[in-house]
Amino acid sequence: MAQTSWWRAAVRPRMLGMLVVLVAAAAVCARLGVWQLERAEIRGASAEERRLQEIADAPPEDLAAVLPAGASFTGDMVARKVEATGTYDVAGQLLVTGRAHDGSTDGVLVVAPLHVDGPDGEVVLPVVRGWLDAGAEVPPAPAGEVRVVGWLQAGEEAGTAVVDGRTDAISPAQLAATWGGRLLTGYLVLQSADPAEVAHLEPLDPPTRAGTGLNVQNLAYAAQWWIFGAFAVALWVRLVRDEAAGPVALPGDAPAGGPDPDGAPDPTTGTDRDTGLGSDPAAASGHAVGSGPAAPPV
Repeated sequence: MAQTSWWRAAVRPRMLGMLVVLVAAAAVCARLGVWQLERAEIRGASAEERRLQEIADAPPEDLAAVLPAGASFTGDMVARKVEATGTYDVAGQLLVTGRAHDGSTDGVLVVAPLHVDGPDGEVVLPVVRGWLDAGAEVPPAPAGEVRVVGWLQAGEEAGTAVVDGRTDAISPAQLAATWGGRLLTGYLVLQSADPAEVAHLEPLDPPTRAGTGLNVQNLAYAAQWWIFGAFAVALWVRLVRDEAAGPVALPGDAPAGGPDPDGAPDPTTGTDRDTGLGSDPAAASGHAVGSGPAAPPV
């Protein structure tokens, strides 16, 4: 059978019917994938809420045990609750501009250096005391000894230089150049302090670790459904290609021109395919080609 073009095969009624069925199956798979993605977001948000509650309720660890002086800040330190006791450098307090909080995009973070006596000497811990509206009055850092409890967070990339007590990033390198001393590589997001902070400083939520927000299991299910949908479309393309190629000839099938009539001679040998005899009538009747009449029996 001669091959048919792919497009001609594709518009045959049987192929169009298969297309409708497989596209419907692909649409169902796509919708199930979206549903699993929504489930991944819901379950991820629920897990994040539980994690934040566990972080808030966890007992604090000693700062020096989690982030020693001179140690690099690692990912497993993010959101670890620690406590420290020290004294603020009141004159070193800074404002970090352009920070959003609870729907407000025009605000600042109030950051102050806390000098802490540790096992290896004094270190400087940047403390985010809280968030303020950009135009609000900035409360000074408390004087005297302060006990702070909060969550560790990694330092940010360097931003603009500190000018008039303002910057746009909590960068350990820039803060070290401004404050001096042995600055720790992370900073503290304050949860509570003794003595307590002023009321109009809004505390921040615990930091979020990378990789949270989606449930991995449901995300994998969503990917599987989308793969199934793509397979349904690919299957139709393959079926059309096979339809265009025509049926596959099997061993023993007749040639494309149709079966030979019964007894037709083999064109290469001149013998009958069924009897094995030659096609010459004389040979078939027992006479040799080119000889005279057979001698009568004696």
